[in-house]
Amino acid sequence: MADTNLLAGPALRRLRKRESLTQAAMAAALGISPSYLNLIERNQRPLSARVLVQVIERFDFDPRSLREDEAIGGLDGLVRRMADKRFADLAIDREEVQEFLAAAPQVAAAFARLYDQAGSGRAEGEDAAAAARRAVERWQNHFADLDHAAEDLADELRLARGEISAALGERLREKHRMTVRILPAEVMPGLVHRLDLHARQLQLSEMLPGAARRFQIARQVGALEMREAIETLVAGANLASAEAEEIFRAHITDYLAGALLLPYRRFLRACEQTGYDLAVLQRRFAVSFDQAAQRLTTLGRVGERGLPFFMATIDRAGRLETFNAGGSGALYPLEGARWPAWIPYAAFERPGTVLTQAVTFGEGEAAPRHWFTITRTVDGDGVMCAARRAVVLGLEARFAGELAYARGVSLDPADAVPLGVPCGRCGRAECLTPAPARMASSLPRPRRA
Repeated sequence: MADTNLLAGPALRRLRKRESLTQAAMAAALGISPSYLNLIERNQRPLSARVLVQVIERFDFDPRSLREDEAIGGLDGLVRRMADKRFADLAIDREEVQEFLAAAPQVAAAFARLYDQAGSGRAEGEDAAAAARRAVERWQNHFADLDHAAEDLADELRLARGEISAALGERLREKHRMTVRILPAEVMPGLVHRLDLHARQLQLSEMLPGAARRFQIARQVGALEMREAIETLVAGANLASAEAEEIFRAHITDYLAGALLLPYRRFLRACEQTGYDLAVLQRRFAVSFDQAAQRLTTLGRVGERGLPFFMATIDRAGRLETFNAGGSGALYPLEGARWPAWIPYAAFERPGTVLTQAVTFGEGEAAPRHWFTITRTVDGDGVMCAARRAVVLGLEARFAGELAYARGVSLDPADAVPLGVPCGRCGRAECLTPAPARMASSLPRPRRA
């Protein structure tokens, strides 16, 4: 997916003022006309590569500041904040947010900082999971340095010893003097794994299936070998509570496990070759459906982007357990309603079957967005009260033509099922939501499977 043109007017204007230059003087230094510089500063022209090189060379300019909005999750991150129910009466649409971010990125960053510190109207520290979720959203669930390091390690193990998942246990033994031991369920009641530092063992329950065992081993390898990078990310998130930090740390460690088992370039190439066919991806990489689905939300590498999926999990009672927007920009109604017309609720009647549906929803936006959704149930591992749940992947329908699952499915918005927000706020006559119901916000507390 190609990146958009670089509009950097506010950053260039701040640089000019810092240097105490007029537009005419700066234009002369850059070898362009004052009128062209004026258009760039007003975001009416993109910053060309030639002019950017001149700016860097003549003014000792750090080009990373041109992407300063990434710290708040870019446009999608700001749109999610503006979708707060406290702003619902203002009817702020995506285009207005885009104009705000382009014209005044520093003011937008200040708003995002105040919003994140204030939370969504709750007392400070009350909802650690929501705070951790916001930290993940600021990165759009792609941690580039960690992903590159995990890919390098996966390639090293694959080249040296063959298939990556089989080499992880040996890596633990050789480098970290730690063995993996499978224990009976009665020895580990209520646990899926346990780290025994005295015995130098990673202990796993016999109830874990093969894919979950490999995930736990990869998770331990990542935690040991990239501990410093993990703690740097946690410290940089500036979370207010130790609980929020632990949830964020657990998410990053899970992320590393997925990056080891599903190395970025190989996984993306397989996705493109198979039309993102999850059944094939599961077999090829020896992972579970939900592990492959989670990895699809992380494919945000600059220059090598995958399709921008969101992922959610829903329990049999219809409650949202987890939600990850990834790079999709999805504005899922975390305080919204259960949607009985949505296909995940029918998935429980057809366990293990992949179901698809085109829908429209988009809380906080001027018009609902058109999504293509993929759903399948996954079973728990038999411990920690794990139960069957529905895993949902969503992608804007305009990208869905590349998907194997979209063959034979109408992507005409007129054929999509409209899903509304809670009746008290929606007011749509055709809304298929019968009544408001609170849904949990996520990231969830760490799930060890």
